[in-house]
Amino acid sequence: MKYYTKAQLALRNGTEKEEVWVAYKGKIYNLTSSKLWNGGRHYEHWAGQDLTGTLDADAPHNDRVFRKFEVVGRLDTRSKY
Repeated sequence: MKYYTKAQLALRNGTEKEEVWVAYKGKIYNLTSSKLWNGGRHYEHWAGQDLTGTLDADAPHNDRVFRKFEVVGRLDTRSKY
């Protein structure tokens, strides 16, 4: 599986590139097909970011919500960029 840096992920924010990607628990998901992520934003969440720390146990967003989306890679945590 391909690894992407945080900088590469940030480009997939729905504006820099048409793709809408987010990272969650080390995996990168392609949310481009989701109408809820139109324009790269879903409520207070922005595409192109790692959402692991922003989604808590009480939120309706957990591992289940990402199951219907394609995993396009893994987040490279070795690089600070």
